Amino acid sequence: MSLSFEHATLAQRVLFGHGQAADHLHTEVDRLGAGNVMVIAGERELEIAEQVAARIDVALWHTDVVMHVPVEVAETARRKATDNGIELLVCVGGGSTTGLAKAIALETGIPIIAVPTTYAGSEATNVWGITEAARKTTGVDDKVLPVTVIYDSALTLSLPVDMSVASGLNGMAHCIDSLWGPKADPINAALAAEGIRALAAGLPKIVADPQSIAGRDEALYGAYLSAVSFSSAGSGLHHKICHVLGGTFNLPHAQTHATVLPYVLAFNAPHAPQAEARAAAAFGTDTALEGLQKLRGQVDAPQRLSDYGFTADGIPEAVEIVLEKLPANNPRDITKDNLTALLTAALNGDDPAVLTDDLQYAQ
Repeated sequence: MSLSFEHATLAQRVLFGHGQAADHLHTEVDRLGAGNVMVIAGERELEIAEQVAARIDVALWHTDVVMHVPVEVAETARRKATDNGIELLVCVGGGSTTGLAKAIALETGIPIIAVPTTYAGSEATNVWGITEAARKTTGVDDKVLPVTVIYDSALTLSLPVDMSVASGLNGMAHCIDSLWGPKADPINAALAAEGIRALAAGLPKIVADPQSIAGRDEALYGAYLSAVSFSSAGSGLHHKICHVLGGTFNLPHAQTHATVLPYVLAFNAPHAPQAEARAAAAFGTDTALEGLQKLRGQVDAPQRLSDYGFTADGIPEAVEIVLEKLPANNPRDITKDNLTALLTAALNGDDPAVLTDDLQYAQ
């Protein structure tokens, strides 16, 4: 069978090395010739950010970082950047921190250097998200793609194991969604498969030894691959669901992704046999769901949405919003009934097998 596809590769510099973040940041600031630098880091990451930025001059520190990037938080940060003549944004932290830097860049065009401390992968995408009036809006714009990403596993050593797991499974969700995203192609599928393999290898090592540099290096490598593949393939069903759960119901980002993932995989996999086979091979198991569930058991993954404050009362509203945002080319037709079944199963932590075609889920 001949191949025919269109693939876009995003231009971005990646610097990777344990214990080298401060040196790499100094080098990049010099290379970019930036004068006024704004460092964005939440209060919990501030000490880490100060270490990373120790060799550069910082014109402005900004610590007001909020999950899902509320529009008012974004607007305040934009004003501060503009009023201070900021020429470069440096974000140190997880997806919320990177998301705020992107919200600033979206309106101002100020370049970003991202220094991630989790495994979410937002730093390697040109996707932005802002929440207003309990609705999370996402979009794609090359202005928000960080010009440089600095990966340093030393910065992740303080990330608790449970958050490392949730964050890494968020990266895994990028990989799996990339196999059947709206613009999925063989190149991002290859990157996604290697991301699955790396994350599946790295996360159990972190659980077994939270100070494992090898495990954290593998997880960061996998997270980067997951994001690059996701940027090309586009946002699939999993991400549409999780953006609604986060933006409308304020569920925690990483834990929501980690919880929903097996249900979307079970829902779509029978209708995407090539993608399913590629994921299974990356896990080294007979089926992709078997591999994911084996990994989730090894790392004590989040189990149910009810643990994070979601209730059955929220399902009808969530279904209504998701149905308005369905991705193009999902492998399986999405209906009100089967989406309700998916969210109900994820709410209760039921066996994902309930989402197969022939089994009606009893509510």
